[in-house]
Amino acid sequence: MAQQLPAMLGQKSINLNDDSVRFQVELEFVQCLSNPNYLNFIAQRGYFKESTFVNYLEYLLYWKEPEYVKYLRYPQSLHMLELLQHQEFRNELVNAPCAKFIEDQMLLHWQFYTRKRVRMQQSMVELARQTGQNNENRGGLNQPQQKT
Repeated sequence: MAQQLPAMLGQKSINLNDDSVRFQVELEFVQCLSNPNYLNFIAQRGYFKESTFVNYLEYLLYWKEPEYVKYLRYPQSLHMLELLQHQEFRNELVNAPCAKFIEDQMLLHWQFYTRKRVRMQQSMVELARQTGQNNENRGGLNQPQQKT
């Protein structure tokens, strides 16, 4: 019955050799790497001990290329992918406190990065205003003076 369900729902079978399907599957998996709890889950099930899975993680490094990175919604997934290349990091992910620590650090980064970014933008606007006022006081833009 379970095998007949897709046909009954009018869905076509998924061809995993299709490049667009492969792209979507790999994109989704790479983005899942940004979730420390997911990494803890797969570490506890022993995937990081399998050489084929570790080789797959190495293969996925192509996502760092500009033509692929533009599709990522969670850029921290690339950082996690880099860290997963190290055996020590993979070993530590089995421990739930390690995953919790990574999650906490991500949340703190997002919280303070947003605040810092707003302050940076405000200072840039203020700097642009000051520069504009200085140019007006000099009689316009910085134009080179002609020698007579």
